[in-house]
Amino acid sequence: MALLDRVSTLLRANLNDLVEKAEDPEKMLKQIVLDMENQLLQVKTQVAIAIADEHLLAKKRAEHEKEAVEWRRKAELAVQKGMDDLARGAIERALSHDQLAAGFATQAEDQKHEADNLRQVLRKLDQKLSETRAHCEMLVAEHRRAKVVGRATKARQAAGPEQDNAMDRMKSKVRTEAAESAARSEVMVTETLEDKFKTLENTDKVELLLNEMKTRLALPQG
Repeated sequence: MALLDRVSTLLRANLNDLVEKAEDPEKMLKQIVLDMENQLLQVKTQVAIAIADEHLLAKKRAEHEKEAVEWRRKAELAVQKGMDDLARGAIERALSHDQLAAGFATQAEDQKHEADNLRQVLRKLDQKLSETRAHCEMLVAEHRRAKVVGRATKARQAAGPEQDNAMDRMKSKVRTEAAESAARSEVMVTETLEDKFKTLENTDKVELLLNEMKTRLALPQG
């Protein structure tokens, strides 16, 4: 139960709230993912144990059911031989195995429910872990970007408006050169002979598929 309580706490965790309260968000997020991975491993182990116990109980039930059948056979044999006392003893043994088989059947059913519950917890935790990893990556990126923006803002404040103007002129120059390069690339691109044949083949293929579709639908072809 302690394990399931810890898992429930992790499943209910609100990362945004935790990040806002943390002194080192990145370290805290990594620790959360690590905790969830550890809990996932423990739940997997518990699921494996529960399934193994379920199979063991089912095997025990089957063994006692088999013994009950065998003792009934022996009782019938004793009756045929006129040995009623021996038959009574065999019947008592058969009934005893019936009771044991019923007990193991009940335990196996209870164990099955337990295993099913653990499987459900495992699926939820596995899904939560995947979501948490993705969310943590996003939050870490936002945190780092915020720090970069903060440093950039301080740098601009320290450099003053003259530095900002120089940066703006540099950005404008870079954009202009990029646009001219893109334009030159578009002008230099020409359609090759292979491209023309490929276009022609695609057109024929489209028409062929269209006519086949019309034939199936009994529509006049173009």
